Amino acid sequence: MVSQRVSLLTLGARNLPALRAFYQSLGWEETDFSSDQYAVFKTAGTLLSLFPIAELAKDAGIEISQSTETFHAVTFAINVEKPEQVDSTIEEICEAGGKILREPSDAFWGGRTAYFADPENNLWEVAWNPSSVFDERGAMISF
Repeated sequence: MVSQRVSLLTLGARNLPALRAFYQSLGWEETDFSSDQYAVFKTAGTLLSLFPIAELAKDAGIEISQSTETFHAVTFAINVEKPEQVDSTIEEICEAGGKILREPSDAFWGGRTAYFADPENNLWEVAWNPSSVFDERGAMISF
């Protein structure tokens, strides 16, 4: 049986210094695993890694599009504990240079949501779900 967990998410970075600077400007803390060649950020339940996209393609043995014009078919989420945190988080992301794609608004499923893209068009949702439960680390354990 495959362990049911997500331990690490890696974003292929076209410009590692600029992408690293964006996440640092959000106030995110890097781990001791970070180096000049990659960055690893702590989150509540998963590590977020930034790795040069050419090296990621080489490591996986595949070709990856180098286009910075398109959005990727993956969305990451930052779930918050209060509806007003969606708005305040989006304000901070905007100040850090994130591109706001959907302003904070009430969602059809009863929560509050907004979307942004980082400097390399990785999609992120900031969401509040009224039934979400978080553990002591701030990791969402149910919704």
